[in-house]
Amino acid sequence: METLLYAAELVEENGSYTLVVQDVRRDTVQTTPVPRAMVDKLPVFLSALSAKLASAPARSRW
Repeated sequence: METLLYAAELVEENGSYTLVVQDVRRDTVQTTPVPRAMVDKLPVFLSALSAKLASAPARSRW
């Protein structure tokens, strides 16, 4: 059974970007502005993170 712990959204409004992260267990929300340059690099960052986690031994992932 899967349990959702966090939900994240990247929202664009009038050319400005905001990352919205909801902690589902605690029912809290945090937001932070994100520069456009970081938004553009997000796919590269996610690919690097996926590759790093895939190559890490299971016991050291978290």
